[in-house]
Amino acid sequence: MKTFDYTVVIWKEKEGYVSKCTELGVASCGETIAEASENLKEAVALYLENAEALGLLEDVENNAHVWQ
Repeated sequence: MKTFDYTVVIWKEKEGYVSKCTELGVASCGETIAEASENLKEAVALYLENAEALGLLEDVENNAHVWQ
């Protein structure tokens, strides 16, 4: 299984926190930093599963550092 290394940015909004994977443009949110982070992990995993199903995983890999 490959492990990808992406940048995550989390910031406070008026109500809760927003988390974003800058390289993929995937975002999520949560009431706490931990929840926003966990929700983003799930969103990124779904994004990568979809990219693999569509045959686009190689394009995604080119935008990330891949640990094998």
